[in-house]
Amino acid sequence: MKQVLIIAEAGVNHNGDLNLAKKLIDAAAEAKVNVVKFQTFKTEKLVSKKAKQAAYQAKNLNIETSSQFEMLKKLELPQDWHYELKAYAEAKKLVFLSTGFDPESLDFLESLNPPFFKIPSGEITNKPYLIQVSRFQKPIVLSTGMCNLTEIKDALEILTSNGVKKEEIRVLHCNTEYPTPFQDVNLKAMLTIKEQCNVDVGYSDHTLGIEVSIAAVALGATVIEKHFTLSRDMEGPDHAASLEPDELKHLVSGIRNVEKAIQGDGQKQPSASELKNKAAARKSLHTSKDLEKGTTIKASDIEIKRPGDGINPMQIDSVIGKNTNKSLEEGSKLKWEDLD
Repeated sequence: MKQVLIIAEAGVNHNGDLNLAKKLIDAAAEAKVNVVKFQTFKTEKLVSKKAKQAAYQAKNLNIETSSQFEMLKKLELPQDWHYELKAYAEAKKLVFLSTGFDPESLDFLESLNPPFFKIPSGEITNKPYLIQVSRFQKPIVLSTGMCNLTEIKDALEILTSNGVKKEEIRVLHCNTEYPTPFQDVNLKAMLTIKEQCNVDVGYSDHTLGIEVSIAAVALGATVIEKHFTLSRDMEGPDHAASLEPDELKHLVSGIRNVEKAIQGDGQKQPSASELKNKAAARKSLHTSKDLEKGTTIKASDIEIKRPGDGINPMQIDSVIGKNTNKSLEEGSKLKWEDLD
C-alpha cells in the first residue's frame, strides 16, 4: 500500500509572524510529516467587512472585535513570504503547500507549481472556484466539512467534467467545528463517501488528540490532515484545536505503526516473527508416571504440558490404546517412535 499522506496544517497559526511560520515548519519536519500547509488569501477578496466570526473563532480569540475581516487581515501570508517558506520547507525535505481562498491567491499558488491543490470545506459549493482549480490539471485533495453526500457528488462532477481525473482526487471526511466533539465525528461517513463516490478517502481531523486520525487510517484513510501549533495557549482562532509539536510526533508515529499493522495479505497464518515461539507457547503429550515397556496407554498416563514440539494434543485419541515399545520415565515427552 502507498504511505498515508500526512498534512500538517499550520494554517494561520503563524499569527502574521514569518519567524513563527519557520518554527512551525521546523516542528513539522521534526515530526516527519509529508506536507506542511499554510493558507493564502486576500482578506478583501475572502470576506465581507460585515461578516461575523464563526462561534469557535470568537470563543478562541476572546477579544472584543467580532469581525472576521479584522481577524483575517492580521493573518494574511504575504506573497513574498511564500517563496522563502517554500525554500525553507523543501530544504527540510517537506512539501510546501498552501490553500488558496480567492481567485488571485489560487493563480499565485499555481505559479509556485504545487504537487496538488487542497480545496477547503468552505469552497466545496463555490462553482467558479472549483472550475478554476480544475483548470490547473493537478491532483486534488477535497475537504467536505458541513457537506451532505449530494454536495460532494456535485463538486466531484464539476471537477471531473473540467478535466480532473477521478483517480487523482482524494476526498477528506471532515467536521467543521474546532474542536470537533467526538460524538460528531461520524467516522463511518468516510467509508460511505468511498463507497458512494468511488474515490480514495481520508480524514481532516479537528478533534482534540490523535486517536481519531489513527482510527481513520485503520479504516482506510489515505490522507490525514491535522492542525498543529507551537502552543495551544497562543492567541489565534485555530491554536486551541491544534496539536502541539510532541503530539504531532506521536500522531505520525501512530499512523506509521498502523500502516504496518494493516498492510498484510489478510491470510491467517503464523508470521515469521512468531514461529520461533510456537514450541515454547504450545503444549504436547507427556507421560504422567513411569511407564514400563509394553504398557497400554490410558488417558491417566498422559499429561499435556509445554513444550509443544512433541505429539499434538489434538491427536490424543490416536495415542490412547497404543503400547509403549520402551520404558518411559515420568514427564517424558511422547514421540510416535515410542509407540507401537
